[in-house]
Amino acid sequence: MSSTQPSLSSGPPKLLQLTRTLVSSSGAVLLALLVGAVFILISDQNPLEAYRALLDGAFGGRRAVAETLVAATPMILGGLAFAVAARAGMFNIGIEGQLVIGSLAGGIVAAMDLGLPTILYVPLVLLTGGLAGGVWGALPGILKARSGASEVITTIMLNYLAFRISTYAVTNAADWLEYVDPQQKATLKAPPEARLPIILDKTRLHAGFLVAIGAALILWYLLFRTTFGYKIRTVGLSQGAAAFAGIGWGRTITLAMFVSGMLGGLAGVVEVSGLLGRHYDSRAGYGFTAIAVGLVGRNNPIGVILAGILFGVLRNGSNAMQSQAGTSKELVSILQGLVILSISALAAIEYMRSRRAARVETAPPAPPQAQADVVTTGAPV
Repeated sequence: MSSTQPSLSSGPPKLLQLTRTLVSSSGAVLLALLVGAVFILISDQNPLEAYRALLDGAFGGRRAVAETLVAATPMILGGLAFAVAARAGMFNIGIEGQLVIGSLAGGIVAAMDLGLPTILYVPLVLLTGGLAGGVWGALPGILKARSGASEVITTIMLNYLAFRISTYAVTNAADWLEYVDPQQKATLKAPPEARLPIILDKTRLHAGFLVAIGAALILWYLLFRTTFGYKIRTVGLSQGAAAFAGIGWGRTITLAMFVSGMLGGLAGVVEVSGLLGRHYDSRAGYGFTAIAVGLVGRNNPIGVILAGILFGVLRNGSNAMQSQAGTSKELVSILQGLVILSISALAAIEYMRSRRAARVETAPPAPPQAQADVVTTGAPV
């Protein structure tokens, strides 16, 4: 059986490959910052002062670092959600909807005040949100496997359905759902036993950041050290190769989308249990930013951690850019777009190089007669 499985570990050693990826991605980010400096100059402002304010807002003190990591937490989890789906060849645009469903489900369980100790209540809340997001994420996988429906279309549609369910639950369902507050457009406040603990005193940095790091390490192990991860990567590389190796394509993409949705739901419920204390019917946009995080992280869990922190820096430092350097906050959105563009261009170049190298390696040898002609005459006939 092993002889029929496609090789997914060819090329340079993994450590060297990871180092090259980090160096190239860092270069792409640096290029984006240089281009961003041009935009800042065009705005008649000093790019050095703007970037100094950005770094000061992101790392200028204990509280600033904590806020950067707080902002990075849901983006890391969302980026992981995108990465695992992309590894299976699925483009999950529904992370925002999965985040909302996970946040709503976890917020309701937290608002029930079950009287459990923290060591039981917090995992229950997180598990509820994760499973709810997982079920929501699996639906596009099932539709793709059964009918071939594009996951791009179905995930977008499910986003809007998730938004409507959230709005209905917290505003119109109060007659039969006692755990919501229509005036706040939110669920009831979670008791302290359902809240993730603060891990840095006198800041808002909660244990959700550790959950995100742990999820990234688990996902890395799942993708690169287990049979299930091998199946996901094989399906993502080639449906034909997966079928040749006896891997069930429909089952694999459905499970991959479940894991993706679970991570998206976890991103939402971590905000409820760690930061907000309840589910609000609002859109922070983390799910859409998560797509960019996954792309910048090159769909590698370790890269996603670094990309999530990078976007946390941009998100948290943008306020300091505006207040200290007078830079428009919208320029941060331009910087994010430039980072995504640079990474995408780099990935496209590397993809074309790999395809060209593959064509050279698989090119058929010249016929024996042609080779003999070359040897005897110096030129093919």
